[in-house]
Amino acid sequence: MQSLVLYRDALVLILNKPAGIAVHAGPGGGPNLEACFDGLRFGLPKLPALAHRLDRDTSGCLVLGRHHKALARLGRLFAEGRVEKTYWAIVHGAPPQDEGVIELALAKRNDRSGWRMVVDPAGQTAVTQYRVRGRSGDVTWLELRPHTGRTHQIRVHCAALGCPLLGDPVYGTSAAGLTPMHLHARALLLPLYPTKPPLQITAPVPAHLLAALAACGYVDEAFTVPPAA
Repeated sequence: MQSLVLYRDALVLILNKPAGIAVHAGPGGGPNLEACFDGLRFGLPKLPALAHRLDRDTSGCLVLGRHHKALARLGRLFAEGRVEKTYWAIVHGAPPQDEGVIELALAKRNDRSGWRMVVDPAGQTAVTQYRVRGRSGDVTWLELRPHTGRTHQIRVHCAALGCPLLGDPVYGTSAAGLTPMHLHARALLLPLYPTKPPLQITAPVPAHLLAALAACGYVDEAFTVPPAA
């Protein structure tokens, strides 16, 4: 677990969450990050705790509070929308414009197959800013900045825009498990200390996104696209 730590101080830990693992145990149990938090005490008597959530198949920056006071401070920052989060996504198709703001309220719906989030004018306000970073064939690299923190917000907003996430089995066209979901919590700006500049944390791109990003123009010095056979 300690190898996942991107940043640590007396108040917070920021992890580079892997895709494919839940942050906490669901009703059915199974592997989850919280079960491993004992290895992240770093000398403190109590376990760190989640300050927010990421979906099971989303990778990248995940914030933990190291004690009660830290969690209270982080909770206020997230609730007030003062934590600036930047996501990278690869989507099918492309939005109608190269940049814009999606303002579509969201609500939770249940049916026999489970639950999902849907666009609903009577739901909770949800706002996502986006811009196109690159294109390749029928896929597009988007940078997204959610201004609210609704469940599955980016996934539903992209689908509503006509460009669902690559590998999204719920709001896209991919069958579950065939293609990893291409959504990465790339960076965050965390104004944790009133008298200091905000923390600026960036999570490296995971391996399952690199090829698609490189095709869309992303250059990573540690990654080279293999030549065609």
